[in-house]
Order: sequence, then structure tokens, then C-alpha cells
Amino acid sequence: MRLFMFDKELFQEKYKIESTRLPYWDYSDSGLYFVTICTKDRIEYFGKIKHEIMYLNQYGLIICQEIYKTSSIRKNVIIDEFIIMPNHIHLILKINNMLLNNGPVETQCIASLQINKYKNKFGPQRNNLSSIIRGLKSIITKQIHQNGLIDFKWQSRFYDHIVRDEEDLYRIKEYIQTNPLNWYRDRNNLNKI
Repeated sequence: MRLFMFDKELFQEKYKIESTRLPYWDYSDSGLYFVTICTKDRIEYFGKIKHEIMYLNQYGLIICQEIYKTSSIRKNVIIDEFIIMPNHIHLILKINNMLLNNGPVETQCIASLQINKYKNKFGPQRNNLSSIIRGLKSIITKQIHQNGLIDFKWQSRFYDHIVRDEEDLYRIKEYIQTNPLNWYRDRNNLNKI
């Protein structure tokens, strides 16, 4: 007896998960984005919270270094605020295409000629939110593997929220800053009370 029916398309004999991205938004447009990236199975790789303070281990420090490098590697990206938690990262990322002198620069060639169905034209995926996060996850993974943690993996997707106004930005910044204080009840904490 079947208890659930899925009205999903199959892709490579697996159910295709619908995108959580806004269909009308161009994620390469200038703007502020709140992003959360989690480890696979929420395994705590990056350090521990003690007395409501996050203490980074060597892998957490690698992430910190790579986040700081992001703006020098990607000229149109500014990291406004971030926190590294035991098994996830929160960051506010600003894409500012006015900072590009010679137009967009492709950071990865994967999916270079995708159809942008909302603009009805062919165009490379350059400096959009997904390519920026993919690049960040990739270099962090490489660095962590080179430092001996070969089983490390990220969750395949990431959460994003387009920051809509100053009030939204203030609320998100407060959430990021107080995240270690609230770890005991965080949904990403598998040992929460």
C-alpha cells in the first residue's frame, strides 16, 4: 500500500527537487543575500560552543581565512557579516556589480551556457550567488581535505534569503551575532535541549 504520492519529475531515476530560488530574481544582480551553508548530516567539524562563545578549530580557521579572501578573489563581492558555527556558516554577502571594471568575470566554467529563461537569452552564469557559493564551498573542501579531514562534505544545497530592506538587514545581523548564544536551541544543533 502506498502512503504518499509524489508529483515530481524524475531526473536520472531520482526525484527532482524544485528550486527554492525566486523564479523572477536574477541572482547575479547587485544586492544583499543572507546565506546559510551546512555540513552534510550536520556533523560538527568547525569547533565547539562553550559558554555561548564559538571556538574555532583548525577547520573553522580555514573557513574564516577563505571567507576573508572572497572579496579579493571576486571583485564584485563583499562579505558584510558572517559567523562560523560548529556545523554551518551564516553570512551576508553583497554582490555589487559596479565594482567590476571590465565587466563580469567567470569564476567557474560549469554551466557556462545556461539559458536564462526569465530574460529569454543565452548567457553564462558569472558571479551569480550559486557560482560564488559553489566556489567558496569548493576551495574550503579542498583546504580541509589537504589538512587531513578527508571525510568532510557539505550539504549539497544552501539556504538563501534576499535582504529586502534595512529592517530585514538589522534582524539578520542580530541573528548572526547572537547565533552562538542560541546554539542550545538551534535547529542545526543535533544535541539541542
